[in-house]
Amino acid sequence: SDLRQILATKSVENIQFLPFLTTDANNLSWLGYGCLKGDGTLITVNAIGAALQTLYILVYLYYSPTKRAVLLQVLLLLAVVVTGYGYFTVMVDAGTRLTRLGLFCSVFTITMYLSPLADLAKVVRSKSTRCLSFPLTVTTFVASSSWTLYGLQLHDPYITVPNVPGIVTSLVRFWLFQRYRPEQDKPYSSLPA
Repeated sequence: SDLRQILATKSVENIQFLPFLTTDANNLSWLGYGCLKGDGTLITVNAIGAALQTLYILVYLYYSPTKRAVLLQVLLLLAVVVTGYGYFTVMVDAGTRLTRLGLFCSVFTITMYLSPLADLAKVVRSKSTRCLSFPLTVTTFVASSSWTLYGLQLHDPYITVPNVPGIVTSLVRFWLFQRYRPEQDKPYSSLPA
């Protein structure tokens, strides 16, 4: 929906760039884990995810009035990815590489799923769900549930464990949408006298 809004308004106003960047970094990390593990599902899903996130980043960059700041963040991401690749291929021995990369991916994913907790506190304080996206909540719930089940099937804790917070935070958001229904948010203007 953010990409659609950017294309429709030809503006990035009120759309944060950091989620695009962190999701791309997350996809690239899991792509590396999938390649190291030889898991076609992880490779395919995260290659597509990284390609889409890169497309979103390019569209954001195109419409952003602060191209320099956005480009610097992208270059920083590339530096981190290259450094991470170098670390995991040169500094970490082959026997522990998969374990360390899995742990890194897990921590990164948990951080991503827990980062919106500040928004949840804001919703409770304001009693308004305006700052939450219902489609994103549904997508997060479906994706994190699917990855959790996939991880359980493979007996891979690095896939299973980090997706559980995504399920939990999605359930909390569903509860907030139920508790503070969007129609409660509609501003009512007084009738003219």
